[in-house]
Amino acid sequence: MNIIVVGLSHKTAPVEIREKVAFAPTAMQEPLQQVLALPGVAEAVIVSTCNRVEIYASSRDVEGCIVQLKRFMADYHNLASTDLEDHLYDYQGEEAIRHVFRVASSLDSMVLGEPQILGQIKTAYGYATEFKTVGLILNRFLHKAFSVAKRVRTETEIASNAVSVSFAAVELARKIFGQIDNKTVLLIGAGEMCELAARHFINNGVSSVMVTNRTFERAEKLAVEFNGRPIPFDSFIEHLHQVDIVLTSTGAPNFILGHQKMEEVIKRRKNKPMFLIDIAVPRDIEPQVNDIDNIYLYDVDDLQEVVQANLKERQKEAKKAEAIIDQEIGQFHRWLGNLDVVPTIVGLRKRFEEIRKSEVEKTLSRFGDLGKKERKSIEAMTSAIINKILHQPISVLKQSEESSDSDAYVDTIRTLFDLPAPDPDEGTEPNDSDNSES
Repeated sequence: MNIIVVGLSHKTAPVEIREKVAFAPTAMQEPLQQVLALPGVAEAVIVSTCNRVEIYASSRDVEGCIVQLKRFMADYHNLASTDLEDHLYDYQGEEAIRHVFRVASSLDSMVLGEPQILGQIKTAYGYATEFKTVGLILNRFLHKAFSVAKRVRTETEIASNAVSVSFAAVELARKIFGQIDNKTVLLIGAGEMCELAARHFINNGVSSVMVTNRTFERAEKLAVEFNGRPIPFDSFIEHLHQVDIVLTSTGAPNFILGHQKMEEVIKRRKNKPMFLIDIAVPRDIEPQVNDIDNIYLYDVDDLQEVVQANLKERQKEAKKAEAIIDQEIGQFHRWLGNLDVVPTIVGLRKRFEEIRKSEVEKTLSRFGDLGKKERKSIEAMTSAIINKILHQPISVLKQSEESSDSDAYVDTIRTLFDLPAPDPDEGTEPNDSDNSES
């Protein structure tokens, strides 16, 4: 049995293509069941986010399954196959396992180390479980992917450094103040990035928010959203001494805060530190303000430098994460190979034992005067012959668990001896480990 991935992502398809093949999260039953009904598809999960659409499947017919899944993605969305063929990728076996482990660990994300993708895959798996399109293999596979992602986050620092401008501002504030849950933020203006940064500060526990804007109604609206207090724009400077963190993005043509005014503010604060974040272009705060003791001024370029430095740190951690994934792939691949190999060995022994018993019974029925001792000798001799005949094929099957040839050997043995398709619940050979993971 093989793991198969067919899909596209932000790396292979622009947004106008991704949005055409997206699956509505509230209507997953129909597409899941249509995929499961495809010939050769044993199990299926559909992952659909703004940055990727992927189908995870288990199948014996790898090439046929890939063709069917690609056709399904086009047909389901009423697209010509030619519209998608240049954007779709497919993985099978070990490469499919690696891909999903990397996706779950956010190594394939647009923002390296972002946490959302793991939750999105868990949600997709939840739908597949609800609509009964997963079984033993994808259940085990995705639970393994979740544990790999957790291990990556636990054993590396891949998610510890802010890689968005807005969150970098929060990270810097923590370095300046130690903690921010008792701090007051003033939001000046209504720039999108400034608002986003304000939301990050609120989500990280700042105690109070003031909002000012040239249009007071806009300030009032934002204040309601942030559970804060609106301040008239003409008088916001009078409140600056009460503020620990200033976020500004007004679009004003000239500086709205200068060196002299901020010197007066810091004196009124008795030199308590202030963190000023100027995300406006052109800038709202005179650069020389940064020369004042206990005032820390960062503009958008400064924050971008922090982001780039943090990205480099995440990329270093990504190398550690890749090593973890390499370890985990081998474990899961051995377990997956064992699903077919062990039942095949059991089935092979069973088939030969049935033949041996049948032929021994025919022979012994012709010699009614044989004693118990002679009968035991014949049983022992025929069992020994069967064991010697099976020794080499079983040894080769066991060795194939460690290689990519496992499926070929299993299929050949089952064809030659007319064995039924492997049943993973058939059990394991006596005295043989099933290589399962705890």
